[in-house]
Amino acid sequence: MAEMMRAVEISKPGGPEVLRLCERPVPSPGAEQILIRIDHAGVNRPDALQRAGSYAPPKGASDLPGLEAAGIVEAVGPGVTRWKAGDKVCALLPGGGYAEFATTHQDHALAVPDGLNMAQAAALPETFFTVWSNVFMRSGLTAGQRFLVHGGSSGIGTTAIQLADAFGARVFTTAGSDEKCAACANLGAERAINYREEDFVDILRKEGGADLILDMVGGSYLPRNVKALADDGHLQQIAFLQGPKVELNFAQLMVRRLTISGSTLRPQSDAAKAGIAAELREKVWPLIASGRVAPVMDQTFTLESASDAHARMESSAHIGKIMLEI
Repeated sequence: MAEMMRAVEISKPGGPEVLRLCERPVPSPGAEQILIRIDHAGVNRPDALQRAGSYAPPKGASDLPGLEAAGIVEAVGPGVTRWKAGDKVCALLPGGGYAEFATTHQDHALAVPDGLNMAQAAALPETFFTVWSNVFMRSGLTAGQRFLVHGGSSGIGTTAIQLADAFGARVFTTAGSDEKCAACANLGAERAINYREEDFVDILRKEGGADLILDMVGGSYLPRNVKALADDGHLQQIAFLQGPKVELNFAQLMVRRLTISGSTLRPQSDAAKAGIAAELREKVWPLIASGRVAPVMDQTFTLESASDAHARMESSAHIGKIMLEI
């Protein structure tokens, strides 16, 4: 096996232009870790936050960006029992996905679903781990409930629409153009709201309010989300594109028995991520293998063009997942 690999590093905090092709030593798998020869890697908003200097990797993680990938198991560390060299996997990574090789815990990898190529498989982990853990494990979405996800055309949004619809919820979403709204409707959204032309608060209130809202926007959306919730409703916050600070009247939470909670995926323990992977393996991977749920693919860039991939993501012109071909 090669001792050195191509990778993309963050040369300094800044815009997409600070991403730089480099050579790094191939990492060695530690206890219960696998080394993956990466075929494709996903591009996600946390990568851009890390690039900008506002989302430091957790202790012990690679400083290279990239939180998901698919490829072939190249080697295994001590104590690995789930995988062997040659297995095809897609995996959640603590970092390091923008490279030819990366390591991760054996329990954070899943078999490439039947019928998917490596690019599609690499588009699964970050969004599916995030959506499943927040919408179903933490928030308990059930059939018949009204579910609103903001940013319906994003990787998170397209995943949330499909999973919520597959499990019988009534799905509402917001997006920034008629084209994006049409794409969301095709994925199973009952109502796709162009937020540039309509008020999601009015629409949800007319439907009786949302039982659950999954939000990545924050900022001015927080008080509006509270208004859009049904009594006893739940707001699950997973990102803050507009910022984390806002004034909110908490009397509404008390009188209407509302719940606001939040989480981020990357800092969670190995055991917590392994628990999410186990539920995905049992409850979601069969839906993917059957074709009921599938990753929505936007555009693929070469590793050398990672800065262009970031520019596309930050333009918000994409529908679905942006990938790197390693």
